[in-house]
Formats: sequence, C-alpha cells, structure tokens
Amino acid sequence: MSSPAPVHRCCLQPKPASAAWQLLCHFGAALLMAVCLALAAPAARAEGVDLTGISTSRTEEGLDLSFSTRFELPRAAEDALMKGVSLYFVAEVSLQRKRWYWRDARVSKVSRGWRLYWYALTRQYRVSSGGLTQSFNNLPDALASLRGVSGWRIAEARELDEDGSHYLEFAYRLDTSQLPKPMQIGLSAGQGWNLGVERVFGLNPDFSPRTSAPAP
Repeated sequence: MSSPAPVHRCCLQPKPASAAWQLLCHFGAALLMAVCLALAAPAARAEGVDLTGISTSRTEEGLDLSFSTRFELPRAAEDALMKGVSLYFVAEVSLQRKRWYWRDARVSKVSRGWRLYWYALTRQYRVSSGGLTQSFNNLPDALASLRGVSGWRIAEARELDEDGSHYLEFAYRLDTSQLPKPMQIGLSAGQGWNLGVERVFGLNPDFSPRTSAPAP
C-alpha cells in the first residue's frame, strides 16, 4: 500500500492579502472612526456652558462683576433632580496682578454657589444662594435664576493697584463634588455631568475686560 502524499506546510498557510485589499481595509476603518467622532461631537458640545456675557464695573467701593451663561441641564442631571438629588452650581473668580520679577500675585479670590432642588410637597423647583431661597413653577425659570449674576463684588477698593497690570480667571460649573458619594463613583463625561466653562480675561487700566482666552 502506498503512503499518502506529504502535505507541504506552504499549502496550509493563507495567502497574504493583496495591497489593494489592505488599502481598502484601512480606508474602511478610518471612515468608521470619522463617523463615530462626528456622531459623538454634538453630544459633547451640548454638555458645555456658553459664557454669553461678562463685564466689570469699577466703583469707589471696589470692583464688581456681572456675567451670564447659557446651557441646558443634561438628562441624567434632570432625572437625578426629580428623584430628590440637589444640584450645586458654583462660580469662581480670581483677580491676579502680573509681576515681572516673581510669580503673579493673587489680589482676591471669591466664589458664589447655588443649590437647585425639587420640593415635592409644593411641586416646585427651588434655588438657594447666599441665604436667599426662591421658588419656581418650572425648571427653565429656575435655571435662568442661576445662570448668571449682576453686581457681584469681587475685590475691595483697597486691594486694587492703580499701577498694576491685572487679569481675571473665571470659572462656572456644575459642582459634582457635592453630589451624594455613591453617585460620584464612576461619573464620567459621557453621562452628561461635565457642565462648565473656564476663561481668562485681561483687564484694561480701568479694570474693564480686554481679552478672552481659554484658561490653561
């Protein structure tokens, strides 16, 4: 009986893909990634905060600031609100004076907070800030009350250096650090909690805003 013909190893190996096929695969992967990024981009923008206006006013007492923002509450945050979770928003402003011989000096730093919650007993939204509480019949009105402030004292007159060069560091955000501890575990940007904006503003000699740029 004759033995079976030997099988050569080269016959069992797959043939390498042609250059055209490899190029097509790379093109398809790149196209898929571009589509995914395009679909994800609107969601990321929708979770941000637009700083629609900011101004300062120099008075005999000091320096006052007014600002306004525009944003919508993400679905995840709204659901938590309706389940009895309070949401906290905070604005922070730091007035800095430039120094050529050393690091810049902080003239003042102030913060202001708002607490937004649903009061089920009266079926109203409430916003608390600085000891004052207001009630609203709908969420848009409640959000409008905490999207900005007018005439906020950020520095006293004695703190202002007439001969100095100053700039403002501004930040406004939904403060997730004040959420219940179990909720903070595993929070990510994709869940809709990354509401915030940061800006740096150069100031003119009269302390009015001169330039705006993203904070480093």
